[in-house]
Amino acid sequence: MGGWAIAVHGGAGVDPNLPMERQEEAKRLLTRCLDIGISALRSNLPAIDVVELVVRELETDPLFNSGRGSALTENGTVEMEASIMDGPKRRCGAVSGLTTVKNPVSLARLVMEKSPHSYLGFSGAEEFAKKQGVEMVDNEYFITQDNVGMLKLAKEANSILFDYRIPTVGTCGAGAAAMDSPLQMNGLPISVYAPETVGCVVVDREGRCAAATSTGGLMNKMSGRIGDSPLIGSGTYASELCGVSCTGEGEAIIRSTLAREVSAVMEYKGLNLHEAVDYVIKHRLDEGKAGLIAVSKEGEVACGFNTNGMFRGSATEVGFMEVGVW
Repeated sequence: MGGWAIAVHGGAGVDPNLPMERQEEAKRLLTRCLDIGISALRSNLPAIDVVELVVRELETDPLFNSGRGSALTENGTVEMEASIMDGPKRRCGAVSGLTTVKNPVSLARLVMEKSPHSYLGFSGAEEFAKKQGVEMVDNEYFITQDNVGMLKLAKEANSILFDYRIPTVGTCGAGAAAMDSPLQMNGLPISVYAPETVGCVVVDREGRCAAATSTGGLMNKMSGRIGDSPLIGSGTYASELCGVSCTGEGEAIIRSTLAREVSAVMEYKGLNLHEAVDYVIKHRLDEGKAGLIAVSKEGEVACGFNTNGMFRGSATEVGFMEVGVW
């Protein structure tokens, strides 16, 4: 084994004009999350514990689109989703449609460990959360003034919103008609789009891989919309070979089963982690825009994206540590 490794992300797609202070704020959060994960790994916590711990931190901070700070639905409410997967036995848990659960990733783990199922959604997931005694808060806790403003712009544009973290294309932007945009989702034009998911992947000293992903989804999304983040094999996947967390255009990630594809080409094509990540980003997304982070049982860490940037950070036991945006 090559020792432990960890990677975190805060979403793919970054506005080239994003203010430097906003970039530095994101880097500080990613660094803090890496430090939390590194400390846990040095204390010999298993990979599954570490990914949950790190994603909880990302959910609690309102900077990225998960937990507090989640994107708003067309109704001005928050519907969150998350998933977690433990590579050694491919155990998994996922949740969707959460409105009052403070840390969706922890409920996903409880689905994995305390229920006979792999996926719970909406009122059933909320009821399960109450029975498990997880921390619940009012929906208003998750709503930030920044996101209220972005939802207003989305409604004015009559479209899904491109967050300011994402570069506009052509004429799209606040107030632009969706039909003017060259961007499409499931073949339909969109004007603006907000894909900032958060995620963490870890391999521990025993070579056990795990992955977790959490998001509020798209700004101005239809109520009931489910993206890639809670879908095992699409937004999240872990096996005996690797752990993967994805971010970006959810519909494209779903169609390509992007996270599982990394493991599949490693297994069936004999590619190493870096080759596998490069292959799926280049050959499995069609015209979709996305990114991912991954670790292998050998202690490798890799990331890939076809957007202009991705909020990300990674570290290994041999001393490598990097936080980046572009």
